[in-house]
Amino acid sequence: MKPKNLKPNDVDKLFETLKKSGDDAVGSFLIKGHRIQISKHNLTGAERVKLLYRKRRENGLCIVCGTKVTKKNPKSGKLYRLCEHHRGEIDKKAS
Repeated sequence: MKPKNLKPNDVDKLFETLKKSGDDAVGSFLIKGHRIQISKHNLTGAERVKLLYRKRRENGLCIVCGTKVTKKNPKSGKLYRLCEHHRGEIDKKAS
């Protein structure tokens, strides 16, 4: 995913978020042409995957390939976790 552009004033907010709970501050950021990457240290593979999937779901992206998900689940009203291609491959294959 592309780094988020931050203004110098937003850096203070980022550090405040980092102090409170580091999970929301994890990511790549661009500040005046400098890239800052904030990540957790010594994560297991499962923890890294969990963070990646959560971040993709929050942004409305397919958890497998990262493409934009457009269809919503009619029961919950939320976006599906997979794009149409992967829903056909993974979800519908299991049924």
